[in-house]
Amino acid sequence: MKKYILLCAGLAAVMAFTSCKSNESAYKKAYEKAKAQETTLATQPEETTVVAPVVSRPVTETTVVDNVDNVSVRQESLTVVDGAGLRNFSVVVGSFSVKANAEGLTQTLRNQGYAAQIAYNASRNMYRVVASTYDDKASAVRSRNDLRNTYPDAWLLFNQQ
Repeated sequence: MKKYILLCAGLAAVMAFTSCKSNESAYKKAYEKAKAQETTLATQPEETTVVAPVVSRPVTETTVVDNVDNVSVRQESLTVVDGAGLRNFSVVVGSFSVKANAEGLTQTLRNQGYAAQIAYNASRNMYRVVASTYDDKASAVRSRNDLRNTYPDAWLLFNQQ
């Protein structure tokens, strides 16, 4: 019985080694293909690419052009809850469903020197914290851009009366 198992194991090993044998012709074809690619690359002239040097400028020299007409503005009907009153364009830095949260942000803005106000949007049941308010859109856009350093979600509001 042991001889039979040994004979089968030997036969299996011989079959395994002979079946994995690769053809010499496959190697020869791959070698010829690589040689052909090498010779075509050698006969073609090299292309030179010209890259323009990068000129860096300090940030203070960079000019940012802001097209005020393309700035999006939301229109809402608001009533002033706390403040002197809203003009045509306002910069909103926070929206809250709880009045106490709006009062907290308003106080923070007032401590920073802003004439902050709270306006209520009855249709959405939201208290809007207005950091500044202006008659013209250009001034409101400049103020919004300045406030976005501290309040990145600041947006413009057109007050519908």
